Amino acid sequence: MAGVVAPSARLATPADWPEVSALRTRVFVAEQGVPAELEHDDRDATAVHALSRDDAGRVVATGRLLPDAAGPGRALVGRMAADAAVRGRGHGSAVLAVLEAEAAVRGQRVVELHAQVSARGFYDRAGYAAVGEEYEEAGIVHVTMRKELR
Repeated sequence: MAGVVAPSARLATPADWPEVSALRTRVFVAEQGVPAELEHDDRDATAVHALSRDDAGRVVATGRLLPDAAGPGRALVGRMAADAAVRGRGHGSAVLAVLEAEAAVRGQRVVELHAQVSARGFYDRAGYAAVGEEYEEAGIVHVTMRKELR
């Protein structure tokens, strides 16, 4: 489609944290029923966060990167969340691309994530492959997925 601009994403700054946190609370706690005490953890303070904003400037997608959290040279992506109003419009893909690029810059060779089974197709399209069996995490069925970075 001519004239349509793909969403972009960038690394979050501390000033973005209130909006990132609010989006995650809406998606994980209010929409999906994840207990609030499980949604935010002490890893948020050291994680690399990314976000995407809509045309009105609202944070509509986010995710975080934990370098070496899955082992040496193996980053863990998590807390991927997109506002229901923008799902399927590229905001999540833009956030994931920023996190992968940041992982590569930090010398990570592999990115791993715990995908909700309902989002598995999203990660398949991004080049991730499932490893292992499905399991429950925070009351939601997940599968571990991995991607080797080039």
